[in-house]
Amino acid sequence: MTLRRILVICLLLGAGILGWLNWRDVSMRRQLRELPGPAIIKQPVNFTNRTFVPGSPPPDMPPLNPGENAECASDFISSADLAGKTRRTDATHGTVTITGIKMDLQLHITVWVPTDVTEHVIDHEAGHRQISEYYYRTADKLAEQIASNYMGKEIEIAGTDLNAESTKALQQMAAEITEEYNRKLNTEPTQLLYDTITDHSRNGVLAEEAVDHALKNVRVESTRPES
Repeated sequence: MTLRRILVICLLLGAGILGWLNWRDVSMRRQLRELPGPAIIKQPVNFTNRTFVPGSPPPDMPPLNPGENAECASDFISSADLAGKTRRTDATHGTVTITGIKMDLQLHITVWVPTDVTEHVIDHEAGHRQISEYYYRTADKLAEQIASNYMGKEIEIAGTDLNAESTKALQQMAAEITEEYNRKLNTEPTQLLYDTITDHSRNGVLAEEAVDHALKNVRVESTRPES
């Protein structure tokens, strides 16, 4: 075989490989575009008002923080279920592509007030509730934004049981999604600023004004260095 013929064959093989790689890339991009968006299910807020006798709280009541005589407990709950397609590369290796994500979002709020509670304290705890509900109002958009970044993501797996490894990988990715959601949906800085403004309801600042100030200024005041 002449050198020229060898070069021609190499060029043809190279062109064929490049063509195949380009076709695969276009095909994968088209498949990713055709994937459905994540399904986000946001449950209505579940609100409960509870009373307790001062000095004798019920066992299911969270402990009061120092300086508090009432409490608003907000529990943001999220869970993610992922669907994926596994492609085997050999007997013990493969790739899982995330093809579907469903997230379920909940918010449970319980306001605990003493039996001798004043109207001022009730208004203060209502302010905590308003802050939690404000963040939950757009929680579905946050969840959709986070989940969308995982759609079509590929995970390399290896093991003797690729089905089990695929399930494990999807569960780990689901935990990662919910962790990111909880981290970004963080109401604590705003709640702490609200308590600072009102001195835990002990000063004369109106709850409505304090809520408005905390929501508007939390990013600035929570990052301000202490003097």
